[in-house]
Amino acid sequence: MGITVQPVDESLFDDVQKIFGSKGQPARCQCQGYRMGWYARHSDDVQGRRELLRDQVIEGHGLVAHLDGEPVGWCSLAPRPDYTFLRQTTWKGRQENQEDATVWAVTCFVTRAGFRHQGVSRALVHGTIDLARDRGANALEAYPMKPAPGKDVTWGDMHVGGLSSFLDAGFRVVHVPSLRRAIVRYDY
Repeated sequence: MGITVQPVDESLFDDVQKIFGSKGQPARCQCQGYRMGWYARHSDDVQGRRELLRDQVIEGHGLVAHLDGEPVGWCSLAPRPDYTFLRQTTWKGRQENQEDATVWAVTCFVTRAGFRHQGVSRALVHGTIDLARDRGANALEAYPMKPAPGKDVTWGDMHVGGLSSFLDAGFRVVHVPSLRRAIVRYDY
């Protein structure tokens, strides 16, 4: 059967929570870091962040991957202005309109423990293109890590995805704000 990817809706919220698990950074953050900022995503209000995520899932802002029917991966994407913390992390040297809601952003991936290194994130990256286009985006942007050749990047840093996955899906590099990060874009 393989990996299938679908847009989230309320019926998939429990699958998202199964992917996040009950401990570790995904369970704590509830994919709110780029929406709330570092301090708020580390507060003790996990339930509050979970409710925010539920609202985003109901809005259809994300994808879930299943492997042979089992929920294994999550990807957050929404109009770029929804992610206010991006303005602090990805804008150095950029001149475009930060409030352009026709540009969507891919900010976070979670692959469930036990299912990593099986192509889940790559499948999700490919799914982002259709979802953003179907929701009216003119462009789709992401902020992946670009590890140096032969260097490992810890999983926590890789929550934004790897550059090669985006390039393989047809994204192009539009800005390089640091040695370890690229900004990629897919124009429709």
